[in-house]
Amino acid sequence: MTASTPARGRPAAAPTPQRQSAAFSLSSPLAAAMAARNLHYGWIVAGATFLVMLATAGAQGAPGVILEPLQKEFGWSAADVSFGLAVRLTLYGLIAPFAAAFINRFGVRAVVVTATLVIACGMLASLKMTEAWQFTLFYGVIVGLGTGMVALVLGATIAARWFVERRGLVIGMLTASNATGQLIFLPILAKLNQDHGWRSALAFLIVMLFAVAMIGLLALRDRPRDVGLPPYGARAVEPPPKQDLALSAMMASPLRALYEARTSRTFWVLFATFFVCGLSTNGLIQTHWIALCGDYGIAPVSAAGALAVIGAFDFVGTLLSGWLSDRYDNRWLLFLYYGLRGLSLIALPFTSFSVIGLSAFAVFYGLDWVATVPPTVRLAAARFGAEKTNLTFGWIFAAHQLGAATAAFGAGLSRTELMTYLPSLYVAGVACVIAAALALTIARPQRTAAAVAAA
Repeated sequence: MTASTPARGRPAAAPTPQRQSAAFSLSSPLAAAMAARNLHYGWIVAGATFLVMLATAGAQGAPGVILEPLQKEFGWSAADVSFGLAVRLTLYGLIAPFAAAFINRFGVRAVVVTATLVIACGMLASLKMTEAWQFTLFYGVIVGLGTGMVALVLGATIAARWFVERRGLVIGMLTASNATGQLIFLPILAKLNQDHGWRSALAFLIVMLFAVAMIGLLALRDRPRDVGLPPYGARAVEPPPKQDLALSAMMASPLRALYEARTSRTFWVLFATFFVCGLSTNGLIQTHWIALCGDYGIAPVSAAGALAVIGAFDFVGTLLSGWLSDRYDNRWLLFLYYGLRGLSLIALPFTSFSVIGLSAFAVFYGLDWVATVPPTVRLAAARFGAEKTNLTFGWIFAAHQLGAATAAFGAGLSRTELMTYLPSLYVAGVACVIAAALALTIARPQRTAAAVAAA
C-alpha cells in the first residue's frame, strides 16, 4: 500500500491540519488516530448516525405507548390522537426532501444537532398539554418536523457520501436503527408509563435526545474530505461538490429534483411501493399495535414486548437485506418483501392473538419490517446517481410517510367508528400484494460504469 493509493478508503497518512479545524469536534484527532491503525473514520460517522436515529426512533414509537393513557386522562378519542399522529407522520415525510437540501447546504452535523433539539423541545412542551390541538401542535407539528430532518434520508446521505464499498450494509444498519430503537426504548417506555405515567416516559426520551445531540456535535462531519479521507472503498479524496449555496437555490433544489424525476417510471413505482411500505409498518403496526393488542386483552407491557421482538428480528432482517441488496436483483427482493409482509398482515387476525400466534407473527413480520429500504435506496441510486440520491429518495420517503399517515388516521378512525382495527390490517395486506407486483415492473438497471459507481 502506498500513500498515493490507499486501499478501501483508508488513508496512508493522518488528515492534514487544514482539514482538522472543527470547533467542538473530536472527529479530526479521532480520524488521525484511526488512520494510524488503518481504520476508516466513516465507521464512526455511521455509528454516531445510528445512535441519533436510534433515539429519534424512540420518539417516533412513543405514541404507541401513550395513546391509551392520553385518551383516558383527557377524554380524547382514538381519532383525536390519531389525527395528531397523522400530522406528525405527514410532516415527517414531507420535510424529508428539504432535509436533504438542508444537509447539502448546512452540513450533516448542524442539521442533526438542530433536529434533535427541536424534537426534545416539542416533547418537553407536550408535558404540559391539556387539549387535543396542543398535542397536534407539539407532537404533531414540532416533533414531526424534527424527526423528518433525521429520517432515512440522513442514513441514505451518510451511506452515499462516506461509503463506496459496503454501502448496502451501511444503509441496512442505519435503517435497522428504527427497529433497535423499538427494541431498546418501547419496553422501557411501557414500564415507565405503567409505573409513573406517560410524562415520565417522555421525560426519559428527552434526556436521551439531549445526549445524542452532544454525540452528533462531537463526532459527525459532513464529508470524508473534511477529515482528509476518501470515502470507504475509494482511492482518492473527492473534490468539494459544485453547488449553489444561495438559500433560494437550496430551497428550490428538492423541487428541481422532483421535476427531473417526474418522467421516470422507476421513480413513480418506488414512490407507490414506498407509500405501501409506510401504510403497512409504522403508520399501522408501530402506532396502533399496543391498542390493537389491548382489544384482545393483552397488557401494554406485554404488547410492547412483542413489538420489541418485531424490532429485534427487523434488525437482523434489515442487515440481511442490505447484504442481499449488494448481491442480488433488488426488484425481486422488493417482490418478496412486500408479498410476504402482505400475507403476514392478512394472516394476523387468524392467530387469535395467542402467544404462539403473536410470536410467529413477530418473527415473520419483524424480518420484513423495513427490509424494503436497502433495495429501494439502491434502485434510486442506480437510476439517479449518488449526488441526487438523497434529494430523490427524499420524495420517495415522503410517499412512505404519507402512507404511514393514511394508516395512522385510518386505523384510528376504524377503531372509533367500527370498534375494530381488522379492516386496516386487511387493507394494508392487500396493498402489499399489489406493491409486490409493481416492483417487478421496474426496468433492470443499466450496468454501465456510472450505474455501477452509483449503486
